[in-house]
Order: sequence, then C-alpha cells, then structure tokens
Amino acid sequence: MKNIDGIVPVMLTPFTDDNKIDYPGLGRLIDWYLAKGVDALFAVCQSSEMQFLTLAERVELARFVVDRVAGRIPVMVSGHISDEMELQIEELTAMAKTGADALILVTNHLDPENQGSEVFFARLNRLLAVLPASQPLGLYECPAPYRRLLSDEELSFCAHTGRFAALKDVCCDLATVTRRVRLVTGTPLNIINANAAIAFPAMLAGAKGFGGVFTNFHPELYVWLYHHHQDNPDLAQELATFLSLAAVTETLGYPKNAKIYHQRLGTFDSAFCRVNKDNVLEKFWGLGVILEQIHSGTEYYLNKIK
Repeated sequence: MKNIDGIVPVMLTPFTDDNKIDYPGLGRLIDWYLAKGVDALFAVCQSSEMQFLTLAERVELARFVVDRVAGRIPVMVSGHISDEMELQIEELTAMAKTGADALILVTNHLDPENQGSEVFFARLNRLLAVLPASQPLGLYECPAPYRRLLSDEELSFCAHTGRFAALKDVCCDLATVTRRVRLVTGTPLNIINANAAIAFPAMLAGAKGFGGVFTNFHPELYVWLYHHHQDNPDLAQELATFLSLAAVTETLGYPKNAKIYHQRLGTFDSAFCRVNKDNVLEKFWGLGVILEQIHSGTEYYLNKIK
C-alpha cells in the first residue's frame, strides 16, 4: 500500500464539443498537475463527473490516468456511483483492475437511504469480501446524492482493517477533522480534508493534506502551504486566507468554471460539461472577472513564495 497524503487534486474530465472524452486534453491536464508538484491524483471522482460517465468510460478514464502517471505519484480512482449492491460489485471489481493505487468507496452508496451503521457495515463487509484483498481502498464522503459523513465507529473500523489508505473528508468542521486524525493514528488511513476554509488549520491539526476542488486552479499554492508553511508562517496565514476566499467561486458553476479556467490556460480546447450545461459566464455576472482575479492572485502569491 502506497502512502497517500499531501495535495491530491480531484481531477476534471475534459470533453470535446461533441461530448466525447478529450484524451489529449486529459493528458495535458495530468502533465499540468505533475508540473505543479502535486502528491497524488484522484481520478473518476465527482469533479470528474463520474455520475455522468458509463462504466466503460470510467474504466477507460482510470486506466488512461494510471498509464500517463506511470507510477510517478499515487493515483486513486472511484467510479462508485450505484446504490444496488450487484451493480456496485460490478463497477468496483472493474475499477479494481485498472492498476490504481487505491480504490475509493463512496460512503453514501454504502448507506443509500441514510439508515445508519447497521446498513453501512453490512454493505461494506460484503464489498470487502469480494474485492481483492491486495487492493488498497479509500473512502470518500461525496456530497452527491447526499453527504454521508462517517461515524467515529465506522471510521475507526475501516482504519483498523489495514486496508484503507485515505479518507477524503468533507465534514467541513475543524473539530471533527482533529478528532478523526486522532482516531486513525497508527493506521495506514490518512485524513485528507477537502474544505478550503479550514485547509490550513486542518493541516496544522494533523490532516495529511488537501483534496478540495480548487486544486484544479492553483494546486502549487496548496503544495507550498502543506510542505513549506513553516518557512514563513505569516505568509502562510495570508496565503490561506486568499485560498479560502478564492474557493468560494466553486458556487459559481463548478466544474464548468474550472474548465473555462483551463481553456484560458490552453489545457482544454472545450469547456463542455455533462453535469452543467449552463452558460456560466452569463448566469453568474462577473465570473469572467473573478477567474482573471484568481489567475492574477495566483501569480502574485507564486512570486511571494519564491
């Protein structure tokens, strides 16, 4: 099992204007992440629009990322979108064959109707019995179709099986993150916070990195914050405030706004989204200006951290 920690972008999936996966664009995106110094990648997740990908597309997408990264950093994949158990077994078994370093289980599909731990454990144990014992796993509190947070008992159980490498934590609460860090101490499971507002204090509290959506805009700033904040604590706090405020833009048409950002960078040819068909630049007045401000702010802080 590879250690998964640090800055873990939740990968976008670029599409062509005629709604096919843009693999040349995806290759450029992977190269962009790697050039920014990220520590791992999370492919076929919600930011990847996994709920709008066929199983064949999810498998092909995961394999492409694994092959392109070629072992340079760990790759996590999910593609776990079904509620019905037989479909879950089919999709997770297929994803386990992609060569990913960790296969990520989505917590809300382990308890689709939010009935509690009894259902969660019954479904989890069934999956643990059928998935390859050699396949490292992870957990993802994906907000869609609903945010299903783990109880302390559930998290502790998973951590102490020794099969789980990471939790993508979306509790958005520093006290909970801090408690979870204590619960998994001494196990292979790392807590990777996904909320930008608490990104820096969560790191200071022992969270093993950050995996929020703004790793698709300026991952290199999060890399510096995680790995080098002790070099300049005052600048780290200033940067953390910028990152928190910039991340509010998620509410203005993400992930399409991130695709527009990459279209302007030259990563993608198209900003086509399956999950969001809106013209977000018209729907959200001022979004174009905000994206430019995020870009100029990123450049400003890159110069400061140098």
